[in-house]
Amino acid sequence: MAQRLLVIEDEPTLGRLLSYNLVQEGYEVVLEDHGTAGYDRALKEHFDLIVLDLMLPGMNGIDILDKLRGQGVRTPVIVLTAKNTEDDVVRGLKSGADDYITKPFGVSELLARVSAVLRRISGIAEEPARTNDPEAASIILGQLEIYPDRYEVSLGGQSINLRPKEFEVLLYLARKPGVVLTRDDLMNAVWGFDYIGGQRTVDVHVSSLRKKLELDPESVHIDSIRGVGYKLVVNKKRTPVLGQ
Repeated sequence: MAQRLLVIEDEPTLGRLLSYNLVQEGYEVVLEDHGTAGYDRALKEHFDLIVLDLMLPGMNGIDILDKLRGQGVRTPVIVLTAKNTEDDVVRGLKSGADDYITKPFGVSELLARVSAVLRRISGIAEEPARTNDPEAASIILGQLEIYPDRYEVSLGGQSINLRPKEFEVLLYLARKPGVVLTRDDLMNAVWGFDYIGGQRTVDVHVSSLRKKLELDPESVHIDSIRGVGYKLVVNKKRTPVLGQ
């Protein structure tokens, strides 16, 4: 069965171009040219991936992303931005985008990014359930509690709302507390070896995580290792326990 894609793009020529080329690659494509209509469709129907323009009538791309993630929709999203500024990229990633492309872009670049995201998501979906793995149940580090199967995190008994990619970054760090992990380590583990985006993606997600972990920085925090990467630091007065 063909993978189903939703393209939300209000520029008619670009919308038709994207739709045509994606169909030629074997995808089933639904095209919407209005933000509100695109959001409603993404919320009510199943799609394997969404290609989302940030500048849209009715509801902009950031609002769409925020609302979808707030509703628990984890469909991977590639955002299209016409502005080659860091702020737009950061806003999109913080809102839960899986990848981004800056206009103007080549069709081959878009197709490569769509294929890469779908391969990564498919690989995750096909992983066998680890019902006998104690790490699958929970990870407890100081006051930090992580439940991988449920994508839930609490700190000091208080629930923390994380975007899917923020959760995956935290989970990878938590599986190796105190160990310095490079940006490449995190990029490959969370986004996949064939992810085309830059390491700035990792920095944005770590920065967002830090703000959310400020709830109890004495229990757990993320340290930067200049020129290398990051490590999760747990209060030494607490003994890390895995699998409880």
